[in-house]
Amino acid sequence: MGTVTALCRYPVKSMLGETLLSAAVTHAGLTGDRTHAVLDDTGTIGSAKHPRKWGRLLDCRSRSTDEDVVQVELPDGAILVAGDPELDVRLSKLLGRQVCVSASAPSDSILERAVPEYEGGVPDVVRATASVDGTGEEITVGSVAAGTFFDFGRVHLVTTSSLEGLRARCPDSDFDPRRFRPNLVVDTGGQEDFVEDTWVNRRVRVGEALFRVVVPTPRCVVPTLGHDELGADPGIMGAIAREHRIPVFDLGRLACLGVYLDVVEPGTVRVGDSVTRQDGP
Repeated sequence: MGTVTALCRYPVKSMLGETLLSAAVTHAGLTGDRTHAVLDDTGTIGSAKHPRKWGRLLDCRSRSTDEDVVQVELPDGAILVAGDPELDVRLSKLLGRQVCVSASAPSDSILERAVPEYEGGVPDVVRATASVDGTGEEITVGSVAAGTFFDFGRVHLVTTSSLEGLRARCPDSDFDPRRFRPNLVVDTGGQEDFVEDTWVNRRVRVGEALFRVVVPTPRCVVPTLGHDELGADPGIMGAIAREHRIPVFDLGRLACLGVYLDVVEPGTVRVGDSVTRQDGP
């Protein structure tokens, strides 16, 4: 089915992450992935899905050491560890309000998402609940997966076939995989665009780990934002909405790229590992 060509994790939600040559995978996903998040004093989880409020998190980079210590590199190059009060002070100044880095998600956590103008950017039933907040942005309010900082699936995969197909159809946009914050980038060679859609409900083995492909990944505003040296690309999500709106659960037809995976059997995944379909339930 393909070969792993990149492996990534993001220790602090919505910050830039790190590339890896190998990663241990547990039922909770890649070890060290989304273990922390930035919270404000209302319990809202920092997410660049609301860029007016949290977009500057993408100016920071997070890493996890071999000792499971999470480090944050700030825009000025300073590196501080999660749990250091100075990091909270510096992030509060960066974001313009009191925040802290947390390793546990509040049971009543809030996740805000900006509402895109294009069709397929948010389910209609959710769009109907939108309101304008203090930043002047129209947003919807939801939550993360219980007990985690994941929006939904524990592992996110994108394929080169889909990225290359979108590049060919929409040459004015930049479909660098880093914009989509995947854990696994799989080189699928010359297979058809969006081949990963056909993997839904199948089991796939990647290295030592076994996954179940759960659902296509609905996209948000984040890929349009600047990522490190990648500049903002405001048209990229409109392009995906034009080219690939598909049914997701009972939420209607949404703009999707990639798939979410659940972990069936833990194990180690490495760059260069083959991705193979596994028969059976």
